[in-house]
Amino acid sequence: MTATVSTQPRYQVVNPATGEPGESFDFATDAEVEAILASSDEAYRSWRDLPITERAKIVKRVGELFKEHSSRLGAIATEEMGKPLPEAVDEADFCGDIFDYFATEGPGLAADQEIKTFSPGKAFVQKLPIGPLLGIMPWNYPFYQIARFAAPNLVLGNTIVLKHAESVPKSALAVQELMDEAGVPRGVYQNLFASYEQIEGIIGDRRIVGVSLTGSERAGSVVASIAGRNLKKCVLELGGSDAYVVLDSDDVKASADLAWDTRIGNTGQACNSNKRMIVSSDIFDGFVERLVERAKNLKAGDPAEAAEGTFAPLSSRRAAETLHEQVQDAVSKGATLHAGGELVDGPAAYYSPAVLTGVTPEMRAYREELFGPVAVVYSVGSDDEALTLANDSDYGLGGAVFSTDTQRAEKIARRLESGMSNVNTPANEGQEVPFGGVKRSGFGRELGPLGMDEFVNKRLYYVAD
Repeated sequence: MTATVSTQPRYQVVNPATGEPGESFDFATDAEVEAILASSDEAYRSWRDLPITERAKIVKRVGELFKEHSSRLGAIATEEMGKPLPEAVDEADFCGDIFDYFATEGPGLAADQEIKTFSPGKAFVQKLPIGPLLGIMPWNYPFYQIARFAAPNLVLGNTIVLKHAESVPKSALAVQELMDEAGVPRGVYQNLFASYEQIEGIIGDRRIVGVSLTGSERAGSVVASIAGRNLKKCVLELGGSDAYVVLDSDDVKASADLAWDTRIGNTGQACNSNKRMIVSSDIFDGFVERLVERAKNLKAGDPAEAAEGTFAPLSSRRAAETLHEQVQDAVSKGATLHAGGELVDGPAAYYSPAVLTGVTPEMRAYREELFGPVAVVYSVGSDDEALTLANDSDYGLGGAVFSTDTQRAEKIARRLESGMSNVNTPANEGQEVPFGGVKRSGFGRELGPLGMDEFVNKRLYYVAD
């Protein structure tokens, strides 16, 4: 590899609740990158040959360690990206469930499948590992994003080079420590503090056979372009602007509470958050009134304490400023800001949870993803209008439809242009159900049975009579 000089900041911890910098870490040198790639390639030869049941035992131990260290891991995430501490601990605990699922179910999911053949003999589809993979992970779920990529691929027999977001280096190192403690062999899972400039060379390196990225639409297009030029398989989980359709309700207050609690989870920084609430005109006023009440009753608080009635900061000052710009653009063009939408002075990243109505297509908020605690609410007069608005998005990650008449909700939910569609629940999330989208939300799936199907050689194995 040729020498590179990075123009981006180093890996740096900045507490978003205060704006104060913490520990920083240097980028890997090109020599260190080469050593990690060589180690990943070498380790693959022995890791793939280890029986899948033995790999699964090690992966299961990783999951146990996530649960054992969930409090410590949660505190790290809270410091680095401002996640409320209880949510951060739950995230780490959930990672334990993901690793356990693939350790338990993975050997069966990867087993040979006999298929019907008209030739004299037996035909099977095998699911075999393909080699070292590069994972490029985001900051919003610093442990969960790793788990859903790493767990199935480690069970399959692939090896992993993990490039995490520059703002969560301590989270990245903590995961490496768990892998080492669990007995993951040297070279099988490796954290790498790579620069942007180094990533292109890593994807193009002959030893890396695939790349998985969770991040922005812009980052996805860049990574997909590089992977395409080098004929590498990629999985992309990108942005989302999920429709959350409420056709009717026998308890408007409860419906609005569920929508609000869903929207402000992780301070609104979730790809599949309900960023577009589409509500029947019959209940729209009451629905918005309740959202406004909830928003106005919140005040900025320390995410490490996560006291009731408080909201946490966004991940960074820049993230808060970007969200503020999007909201102000909508207001300047005629949208109504009912509550919140205030950016705190100083270096901290607090942005008060907001309720926005009257958003129209010429506003940024109509097309762009609002990655933060802003409830955008639309009024519709019919089910057909709700469906048209729901599908009028460049994104297609998830969506949900609510009605007291399940069949009525299903009629709309089945026609959502999304990778995930839910009826009478914000989302059915779990280690056993696939996650992923369509359109500009990316392609490929993680979690569940489909999580074992991306980075595999689905080889035909035929034995003649």
